[in-house]
Amino acid sequence: MSEAEQPDPTTTSETSGRSRRAADNGLSQKRKWVAAVAVAAVLLTGAGIAASFVVKSPAQAAAEAEPPQQGVLTAPVENRVLKDSVIIRGTVVAGQSVDVAPSGASGEGTTSAVVTKAPKSVGTEIKAGQVLVEVSGRPVFALKGQVPVYRDLKPGSTGDDVAQLQSALAALGHGTGSDAEGTFGGGTKSALTAFYASIGYNPVSAEADGTATVQDAQDAATAAERAWQDAEDARQKASNDETQKAVDRAAQDLERARTRLTEAQVAAGPMLPASEVVYLSGFPARVDSVNAVLGSAPTGKVMTVSAGRLAVNGYLQESQKGLVRAGQKVEILSETTGVKATASVRSVADTMASGQQSTGDATAQGTGTDAGAGTGAAAPQGYLVVVEPDKSLPAATVGQDVRLTVEAASTKGRALVVPVTAITAGSDGRTVVTVLEAGDRQRRVEVTTGTTGDGYVEVKPAAGAVLAEGDQVVTGVNSAVGDDR
Repeated sequence: MSEAEQPDPTTTSETSGRSRRAADNGLSQKRKWVAAVAVAAVLLTGAGIAASFVVKSPAQAAAEAEPPQQGVLTAPVENRVLKDSVIIRGTVVAGQSVDVAPSGASGEGTTSAVVTKAPKSVGTEIKAGQVLVEVSGRPVFALKGQVPVYRDLKPGSTGDDVAQLQSALAALGHGTGSDAEGTFGGGTKSALTAFYASIGYNPVSAEADGTATVQDAQDAATAAERAWQDAEDARQKASNDETQKAVDRAAQDLERARTRLTEAQVAAGPMLPASEVVYLSGFPARVDSVNAVLGSAPTGKVMTVSAGRLAVNGYLQESQKGLVRAGQKVEILSETTGVKATASVRSVADTMASGQQSTGDATAQGTGTDAGAGTGAAAPQGYLVVVEPDKSLPAATVGQDVRLTVEAASTKGRALVVPVTAITAGSDGRTVVTVLEAGDRQRRVEVTTGTTGDGYVEVKPAAGAVLAEGDQVVTGVNSAVGDDR
């Protein structure tokens, strides 16, 4: 190559540089384009993924619209005593309540009644034969008995009330001797006199002038006896018709005089005024209220006493009556004092109380009311149930509102029990429970049911069936199970 044809080194170098720059620029463009494509691919991929959460196929949408998968609820089979209870309110009442209302003034020489010895205070325990209050110097005492007082008892009286007096006196150690039961004779007079002496009083005489009457009769009998003796002596000296007639007449007069003496003696002696005695069914008794003070004039009742074992009265509603019957066990709870006691149902009324106002308050002295009689307040409505404690309740609980828990039904000892919701009845009439076993397998067990209470029921497996304590029985379904999407 000629010199003229040789390339210019400077020119060649510049050309080479331009070529390299052009190649580098081209490479850079390619690289940018590849990167852009890659970024676009990533963006498209992300958009596709996002779209997959928003756009759903018809099949997927239908599947998700179906109800969620259901699970089962279970409960264990228990082995225990099952009880069904009825809870009601009740009021503690006495078996007998008596108003003491002395009538008139019986003291010697008195013209009006006045309290001369203060009544026993509220809550005092009363024993048989004890004086409750003194009115116009005369005692009012309590004896055991149930026949209401309605008359004064005097020597010669007969009847059930006399027999009641004789029994009460004998219980206090004052026997009535040979008197026939129910006849107020000499033995009863002696016993009554001895009783009055034991409480520090003299008995009231049956006749105002009884002593004089007996003495007059005695004098008449003595005179008649002497006249008969004189007539007999005259007959012996001169036995004739006249002397014999005189003896006969004297004998008749003597017989009449002796009869009058006997009658006077029978009628004379102590009596029991109706105003001085209160009969109570049992002892010890209790003073429930006092309405008079020393020196006051008693008007109406002076005090109220109660006797007999305490009981509790409650009232059942229509829906409860069929669950409670006589003999069932009851728990008594006084929220006021914390006293707990066991009891049993004594009786359940066949008819419902109307709830109308009761006026069972006894106002005549010596009369009383049965447990639960009203005092003028509105009576509860329902079927009266009377509960009798196994042991005597404290006297302080009288009138308290208490809670009664009646054991309406109970299994005889421990038994297999399941929730009531576990029981199903098939179209074939069989009663079954469904046991859930391992692997969610279900096994139907035929059972017979027994006592129910508190949402549970006693079950007994049918012959050949197996059911044990701890088995899980199906009680229902839980639609929330499996809904974790």
